[in-house]
Amino acid sequence: MTTDALLSAEVGEGVLLLTLNRPAQRNAIDLELCDRLSAALADFRDDRRWRVAILTGAAPAFCAGLDLKSFAAPGAPRHRVTELIHMVPGLGKPVIAAVNGAAYTGGLELALACDFILAAEEARFADTHAKIGALSGSGMGSRLPYAVGPRFAKQMMLACEPIDAATALRVGLVNELLPADRLLPRAIALAGAIAGHDPALIRIARDVVDRGSAATLAEAIAIESEALATRKAEGAMRWEAKPA
Repeated sequence: MTTDALLSAEVGEGVLLLTLNRPAQRNAIDLELCDRLSAALADFRDDRRWRVAILTGAAPAFCAGLDLKSFAAPGAPRHRVTELIHMVPGLGKPVIAAVNGAAYTGGLELALACDFILAAEEARFADTHAKIGALSGSGMGSRLPYAVGPRFAKQMMLACEPIDAATALRVGLVNELLPADRLLPRAIALAGAIAGHDPALIRIARDVVDRGSAATLAEAIAIESEALATRKAEGAMRWEAKPA
């Protein structure tokens, strides 16, 4: 395990755990944390021993968004955070968000960029861009409607009111709702299950879902058929009976 003042990382059985570690600032992203997390995710992408990543925050928050001390100025390099968030879906490997507390604005965008979200009962979610007079450039207006539907996305984006974890589960923003002490064990168990499968197959299946969800139904069916045909042509299709 490696630890520094901003980001802690653990490795085990193909699973990388990354913990945003600025608890006094509710894990808000400043320039240094942005760079550290970008580098850690690049290492995750390039190192074949890591198959799945879990992203969480040091208690009491997941991520409060951008640290306005670093990014409030008109000329601040907010594009670097946008690049970080857009990097996550393109890593070629699954990333699970384990949201243990507040996931606000840029923190919500970071969670939305992950493949799916598990939430502790204490988790809260909000988009406050309109409240601070800003407009998102990091996926709030695109990924949030895909997750919860356009009507609920409008409610979150226009009213800027936080929703609790139970509401997030109900509207489809999160996959599972867990007691705080079960959040990371569940995330690690799911990551371990994914890591135990063929990485090439996981990459293809993930790509089919990502490409298909951004397409019409007819396009999605064609994408799935194309992926299956490619897999068959590679001679990699096989059905294996494994113990439950």
